[in-house]
Amino acid sequence: MPASLYIVVEGDDPGYNIFVNGQALARNEDALERLAERLNVSPLLEYFSADENSMALLLEQGTGNAYWSQTLPQPQWFSALDGLLTIRALIHFLAATDAALGSETLPVLSELRGYEHVLRKTAQRGLRWHLAVSWR
Repeated sequence: MPASLYIVVEGDDPGYNIFVNGQALARNEDALERLAERLNVSPLLEYFSADENSMALLLEQGTGNAYWSQTLPQPQWFSALDGLLTIRALIHFLAATDAALGSETLPVLSELRGYEHVLRKTAQRGLRWHLAVSWR
């Protein structure tokens, strides 16, 4: 099952589309973590948090354990501006280094630019966010 990293924005409906596929980011998460550390920014998974909705989705997909959803801590929410620091540093490096991730560079850049668009709108509205994971 391919994994996908996706953005969750605090609240019921932020009033804009927050969907970004996130499969290329999930496939390259290890390399992106090392790159983020090299660039002195927070790795993407530092913005991960599980919430009841993402846990329910995992259970619907046949992944996860019902007990987990009963013992989850409160979701953590992060500043969109903090997320933008990471996203923009990764974009800047990958755009300047065409072959940084080989054939995955362009798909990762596309998804990072999608994240940047969503987080820019999130910041403009003063909302917070976190990453979640889906296995399809």
